[in-house]
Amino acid sequence: MRDIDIRVENSTGRITLKRPNALNALTYDMCLLIEKALDRWREEDEVNIILIDAEGDRAFCAGGDISEIYSEGMKGNFAYAQAFWRDEYRLNAKIFEYPKPIISLMQGFTMGGGVGLGCHGTHRIVCEQSQISMPECTIGLVPDVGGSLMLTLAPGRLGEFLGMTGWRMGPTDAIYAGFADTFIPREFWPALTEQLIANGSVEVIDDFFKTPPKGYLENIQDEINVLFDGEALLDIMNSLHASNSEVASIAKDSIDRASPLSCACTIEIVHRLRTSSLTIQKALELEFRFTFRSLEHGDLMEGIRAQIIDKDRNPKWKYANGQVPTIAVSNMLLPLGSNKLKLK
Repeated sequence: MRDIDIRVENSTGRITLKRPNALNALTYDMCLLIEKALDRWREEDEVNIILIDAEGDRAFCAGGDISEIYSEGMKGNFAYAQAFWRDEYRLNAKIFEYPKPIISLMQGFTMGGGVGLGCHGTHRIVCEQSQISMPECTIGLVPDVGGSLMLTLAPGRLGEFLGMTGWRMGPTDAIYAGFADTFIPREFWPALTEQLIANGSVEVIDDFFKTPPKGYLENIQDEINVLFDGEALLDIMNSLHASNSEVASIAKDSIDRASPLSCACTIEIVHRLRTSSLTIQKALELEFRFTFRSLEHGDLMEGIRAQIIDKDRNPKWKYANGQVPTIAVSNMLLPLGSNKLKLK
């Protein structure tokens, strides 16, 4: 397939995304091919490690290809997107639980579906150009592909901040927030790749590790904890409006561009998951409750229209005044009964 190159080199299973002009966005077929390869390599003793990378300088993977989701949604075919998310989430869970090391090289933009592909493995490598984010609320979704688990595990109230604002994390911030592990400057990636393939062992990564540049999030952690401590969207927005700080201003401006319903549900999802029994399965199942309903009952169709199709950047959100009823959040996150996400 021209969009992706899947092969084995020595004892390394290799997956290379090859859509640089589309910022390596994941298509449905690409997800299925990646899952098939991982299933095969799990059983092959000659494959020791998996390496996931991408062509181009601008992006590792800027998310899922949502244009087809919109096209099918316009026809009233919501089942297409629901099936896509079912299969994509199953892939995310497999990556998270994979018994062999998975190394991802995440240059440039790693967003949405790219986080699900690159940030659940065992060795997540970033460089000076890396920018990782979960911007789903800006198109009427919630952070999904297992991203809600990572937001929940982030320090303090950082999960609410990152999920609602779509903040782009540089390499140091991504490591601090738990979305990456290791900083290696981009110039060393060819040599690193060569050594990984030659040795079939993740131990060579330590030979290339460098101290990352200065970050930002750790310095504002205490303020984020205060500003995003509310139980619901209105509580947090009141805190942001009451503050004159630069952090509050930046956060408020970002959230003002996002879907209020999505932001409110993001808060609720993170709060529900913030327990000692957190698992990737629970995160994905709760995300799927929202995404399953997002085309027909949420803001996703309008968000894609405004951001991707018409590009007028002027979405007409539900609850545009920010007053999201509790019942609206509850309805988006109700159990799905027979439609419940099944990962096995």
